[in-house]
Amino acid sequence: MTHETLTIRQMCDAFDVTPRTLRFYESKELLSPTREGQKRLFTRRDRARLKLILRGKKFGFSLEDIRQLLDLYDMGDQQQTQLEQTYAMGHERLAEMVRQRDTLNEAITELTDQLKWGEDMLASLRTPRSAAE
Repeated sequence: MTHETLTIRQMCDAFDVTPRTLRFYESKELLSPTREGQKRLFTRRDRARLKLILRGKKFGFSLEDIRQLLDLYDMGDQQQTQLEQTYAMGHERLAEMVRQRDTLNEAITELTDQLKWGEDMLASLRTPRSAAE
């Protein structure tokens, strides 16, 4: 990606997203491509922002959370505030993901136990009575 600007098609190919996704992020003011007539041209800044948006979505951040973090980039403090906020939100998100994982692990264990019970019950019902006596 050495081009100064990329078209919507080039962005889609580079980031494996749909044109609809890019237009949606633009409508939410997360991306702001320049325009030449009907053509959208995405800058290096848009590419960096899209990379962060996609990473944030992967980690389960809301678009509003992502917007707030992206907006901190232009504060003029060498991104210190942005990094501090990202770090804090990342820790919160990680803790939530661990809680979700633990809850899911408990549910998996319970369902596994229930399925084993059901399997045992079915096996006992299939056993002929004469063999069980």
